[in-house]
Parts: sequence; structure tokens; C-alpha cells
Amino acid sequence: MSFPLFLCFFFFFLYLIPLSTPLTSSPYLSRTILPQNYQKMLKNFKIYTYPPPQTLSFDSKVESLFYSSLIHSPFITQNPEEAHLLFIPFSFHSGLSLRSAARVVGDYRTEFIYWNRTLGADHFFLSCSGVGHGADRNVVELKKNSIQISCFPTTPGLFIPHKDVSLPPLANVHGPSHAPRSTGSSRLGYVRYNWVKESSLVEQLLADTEILVESEPSDQMTYEERLAGSKFCLFEYGPEISGIGEAMSFGCVPVVITDRPIQDLPLMDLLTWQQMAVFVGTTGGAKEIKRVLGRVVVEGYEDMRESAIFASRHFVWNETPQPYDAFHMVMYQLWLRRHTIRYAEREWA
Repeated sequence: MSFPLFLCFFFFFLYLIPLSTPLTSSPYLSRTILPQNYQKMLKNFKIYTYPPPQTLSFDSKVESLFYSSLIHSPFITQNPEEAHLLFIPFSFHSGLSLRSAARVVGDYRTEFIYWNRTLGADHFFLSCSGVGHGADRNVVELKKNSIQISCFPTTPGLFIPHKDVSLPPLANVHGPSHAPRSTGSSRLGYVRYNWVKESSLVEQLLADTEILVESEPSDQMTYEERLAGSKFCLFEYGPEISGIGEAMSFGCVPVVITDRPIQDLPLMDLLTWQQMAVFVGTTGGAKEIKRVLGRVVVEGYEDMRESAIFASRHFVWNETPQPYDAFHMVMYQLWLRRHTIRYAEREWA
């Protein structure tokens, strides 16, 4: 057996065991299919990246990590004919306009044959905030057909669920891979500085002795202790929800406060979010939130907590990617999107 093949089998058995760990409530959409498909991805998935038109810069570290991991990964091929997907190496940072993006896509359309085969449907690109709508043909096809990889949460209205992918947020701290079981003395809820901004709701939560609300940033050690010592971590859907992966890793079940469906949750092709997070609206205020949390504590909190801890491994970003980490799970979602519609070439109307 060749050494690379031996490594494939080693990692297969190494990571098949943890994924098969019995959980009363699994966080996975399909726990039995994932390891098999994951190995197929590692063996077969190929990405071709166009030559970058300029020096790339990114607004966030998570974008930079994804890009660096991708271009140094074994998924990259120099032969575009064997590629499942093609990567457009530009980023919609603060200095790149839709006009500039249209020009880049137009150049690729002219210089290469691949865009016109599918009108961009087998292409993907990186845009932290998401791409808006434009009248130019190249922008329309980019927005409508190509896979957008964006940061979580994405700007409202700029994410198309059936094709786009959101990056798991970059965590500042990570809990142990197997957090201890919670005890009856654990705090019911924890809200870190700025996780919830709606003023009337914050006032109601501050008045509740079972929920700790910080009015200013805490030091790192206190933050970790409060995550680990709380049953639930409350987030208002918005920019500060990026701490959701950190909460999960410490066994603090996320409570997402929102009045509308969320379409850009990370790893939605992989995880059943309802098994590891609570979603509640703002209408009933803190009283309704506590009512919902009280029901969860009685009916299935421990299962939800274990699922959150178990799934948090997929939110870890490594400088050098590791099996089943955030980078590989984003690639897995791209792998699931490799079967594209082959549009017939036509004149632009």
C-alpha cells in the first residue's frame, strides 16, 4: 500500500470513530453518509483557480485563511479540464466596485472558454459581505449562477441559500473537545457585551437574576469561564453572532434572537441547527425567551448541548487545515455543489 493511500485509510478510521459516537440527538443531517462522502471529496475534488488580476486583499482574517488554505491544498489542479469547479480570485473588499468585478469576469470570458460553458455556474468566488445586484451581464451571471462564499452573517438580501455558502466565523477561543456535563448550578443565560443590542430587551435581561449581561468587554479568562458556566448564550442575529462557534465549543447552547428566518447559517448542508441551537423572536421579550429556555431545559437540553459541542469541531480554523475542520467543511459544501447545470450557449439579450 502506498504511503498516501495509507494516510487516507488512517484518517478515515481516525475520524470515522468520532463521527459515529452515539448521540441521543445527532447534529448531522446525515451522520452515516458524511464520512464516506468526505473521503470521496479528499480523493477526487479538483479546483482550478484563474490567475489573479491584481494583488488580492481581504477585509477579514477568515477570508485570508480560506484563500491561503485553498491555494496550498491538494484540491488545486493546473488542468482546468479536470476541475469540478473554477475559482475566481478576486475579493469584494472595500475598494473593489461591481464595475471592476464585471471587467474581471469579462476578461475571463474572453480569454478562457470555461465561463461560457455554464454561464458561470461551475465557478465560485469569495466575498465577505456578499455581492449586490447590477445591470451588467457579467455581474448578473456572477450573482445568479456562481457560488458565493461569504462571511457569516451576510448582508441581508445578498445570500442565495440553494447555491451560496457562508464561512464559519473565526473564533478567539475554543473549549475542550468534550466539555463536562452541565450541572444544576450552571447559570441559565449569558450575554456578552454587544451580543444583544435591542435596548428594551437588554433592560429586561439585566433585570433577570438568572441571566448575566455584561455591559463592557470581559477579560479572556473570565469570558471562557462564563461560557462554560452558562447553559445558554444569547445572541441577537447580526454582526456579533460571530461568537456562536465559541459558545458551542464550551457547551453554551446558542440562543439566536431573530424575527425572520435565517438563510445563511454556516454548514447548513451538514448540520441540523435545530438540534443544537434555540431560535426565538423578540415579540414576547425576555419573559418569552425564558419560557422557551425553561421548556428546553426540561425536554432536551443535555442532548442539545452535546450536539453543539460535537459540531463545534467544524468551526475551528487552522493555519494548516486539519480533517473535518472549518476549511474542509466549506470545501465539502462546494463538493456537494459540483454538479452544475450546463447552460446552452446563447446570445445575451
